[in-house]
Amino acid sequence: MKRHLIRLLPLLALGVMPLTVIAQGYPKSPITIVVPLAPGDAGDTALRSMSEELSRQLQVPITVANRPGAGGAIATQSVVGAAKDGYTLLFTQNGPLTIRRVFDPQTASYDPARDLTALALTSRTPSILVVRKEAPFNNFRELVEHAKKAPGSVRIGNAGAGSAGDISVQIINTLAGIDIVSVPYKGAAPAVTDALGGQVEGVVLGLGAVSAHLKSGAFKGIAISSRVPELPQVPTLTELGHKQGILGVWFAFFAPAGVPAEVAQALVPALERTARNPAISARLQPMGIVQDWLGPQPLAVEVQREYDSVSEIAKNNPVRKP
Repeated sequence: MKRHLIRLLPLLALGVMPLTVIAQGYPKSPITIVVPLAPGDAGDTALRSMSEELSRQLQVPITVANRPGAGGAIATQSVVGAAKDGYTLLFTQNGPLTIRRVFDPQTASYDPARDLTALALTSRTPSILVVRKEAPFNNFRELVEHAKKAPGSVRIGNAGAGSAGDISVQIINTLAGIDIVSVPYKGAAPAVTDALGGQVEGVVLGLGAVSAHLKSGAFKGIAISSRVPELPQVPTLTELGHKQGILGVWFAFFAPAGVPAEVAQALVPALERTARNPAISARLQPMGIVQDWLGPQPLAVEVQREYDSVSEIAKNNPVRKP
């Protein structure tokens, strides 16, 4: 034992400590990660791509538990009420923690700042506003001018009422003082089909849902939530001088509130190494998922900032329950 302590002294002096010592034995048993999505969904695929590497980092098995329903509230609530030992975690997109709480507070009655421990944001799916190639506008300025001349004539589809795309249309209307019609669908696929068929002028969806049609020229990119190298010509709204942009989709890990500090001390470094793994990034990039990194405090700020932004939009728009 004395020899072990002697070997640790140089590390302690440098402020470096082995993960197993920091975590005092956590984790000792398998970890379950709850995801509020069905198997095969982009977020579920992202998690499964990361879970193998995360399992290797933590040296314990990891099980993915799919609990879709109620816009993510069911899965989120199950983790809020889970044991505070770090063996049940949540991997979720932003909707259940921000949008759902604004538009359906009775179902999403939790507060992430109070009920969850933010661990890490690890990936994003940029949202993009695209229009069909025949649309009489080629950029955001032209779209706004067209919408002002013919109020209500521009119809933009999205993945459903209260989705990031639906909120993004309301954001655009508020910022530009126009009246684009948001057309909610039951998922991305039917929205894309109708846009290609001319039933709507365009869509706001995750990049992965429309990337093939952008490459083929069937869609024109108008605005994106965050820059991606493969679409250098598509700007964000903030780059165009607006105070905010359209909503993207991000994915992040949380634990129940009140977990021991040693849980985060073990998980956060492992999550960062996983999020920055080039092999995982290469696997997810074709699906429009971009690996990213925000630690616990910046993630908590991101959740609150987005919740406040969506709340402000909701004050000036009819409530659309997701």
